[in-house]
Amino acid sequence: MSARVAAAVGGTDASGLPWAHFICRACGLIYDEEKGDADSGLAAGTRFADIPDDWACPLCGVSKADFEPYVAEALVHKARTASITAGVSKGRPASTQRSAGTVIVGAGRAGWQMAQTLRAHDADMSITLVTVCNGDVYDKPLLSVALARGISADELPRETGAQAASRLKVTLLSNTQAIRITTGSRSLRTTRGTLPYRHLVLAHGAEARLLPQFPAALCWRINHLQAYTAFRAALGTVPARVAIAGAGLIGSELANDLALAGHAVLLLDVAARPLAACLAEAQSQQLLLAWAPLNLRFVGGVQVRELTQLPGRSGKQIVTECGQVFVADHIIVAAGLQTPNRLAASAGMTWNNGIDVQAETLATSVPGIYALGDCIAINGQVSRYIEPIARQAATLAQTILGQPPLAYRQTRVPLRIKTGSLPFTL
Repeated sequence: MSARVAAAVGGTDASGLPWAHFICRACGLIYDEEKGDADSGLAAGTRFADIPDDWACPLCGVSKADFEPYVAEALVHKARTASITAGVSKGRPASTQRSAGTVIVGAGRAGWQMAQTLRAHDADMSITLVTVCNGDVYDKPLLSVALARGISADELPRETGAQAASRLKVTLLSNTQAIRITTGSRSLRTTRGTLPYRHLVLAHGAEARLLPQFPAALCWRINHLQAYTAFRAALGTVPARVAIAGAGLIGSELANDLALAGHAVLLLDVAARPLAACLAEAQSQQLLLAWAPLNLRFVGGVQVRELTQLPGRSGKQIVTECGQVFVADHIIVAAGLQTPNRLAASAGMTWNNGIDVQAETLATSVPGIYALGDCIAINGQVSRYIEPIARQAATLAQTILGQPPLAYRQTRVPLRIKTGSLPFTL
């Protein structure tokens, strides 16, 4: 919860009626009646009851029916009164934490949702969360719309990792790499020692796909807050030339956001039109028309062959297989995601386009190990969206706590394409 939301609680309208807040059960977005939601066409002061039933969450696309009342003070009080675990408050290294409880790998949406769901059911369970980042809690979909909305990188975290760990009584091992799983001893080796576990939950997500023609030193791969923050710092405040390779969901949203912020954007893709995998041809043409007033050029049907650094600070050069040459100050690669397999391979888990999990229980092929979020595949199918994560965490919590099973069902979810000039909900 952000300080801005907390501060808004307690206000009233002109008649003295208090403003209410409603939270999306899928992604955690909070609708504040006093502020409304300009991106959805809801003016400040729009009561939740007056919102049309076909309204969609502006962050993840679920329906109005997926929101519930939310009282911010209750969470603030809980955060202030929650005790800090000994491991967090005293900063003891992982090697000294010998109680085998639940270990979660990953501090993205899935990891924190898992920790929160477990804590809601069991106030005393030992929970350790291991992450390569600092663990800050933020809404990942905002990364592709923050510039146009005037949100700085510093404003994106809703809660620091330390604050979330304190609130949930979780031992947070930030900036820590999970290296290998040893199933015989039920332990996870990390760069801060070896952690025993009773239950291990993999929630490390997926990573930007690596392609040989895009060397890391010459381009950006924006898949988490730390990479986005570094990119924003390098971008600065002066209009720049930005090339984006990949006109899928992330590439198109970033291109639209950067162009709205005044940068000159070149969007490249092997397909002949943007968002070809999501939109019908007529919809892609509508999007191109909406982009026409912007300094945004789409070039389809091209394959990048190589990138080179030009002399001095004159930029970077892009050469396509068909011989076209482009120059940009920054290059972003948005060529899709892939699931890292190092941990799964170390434990001998079944792999099928991701960590293979049972359709109903989300258990992996190895006893005591579970997975959720972007890293899993069910019958070879991935579902890298926000909406299923809360349901997945609820299923795993029931299993881990030995409670009656709550079967997970893979369902089709609304897809919110946040191309600001012309958004789509599919």
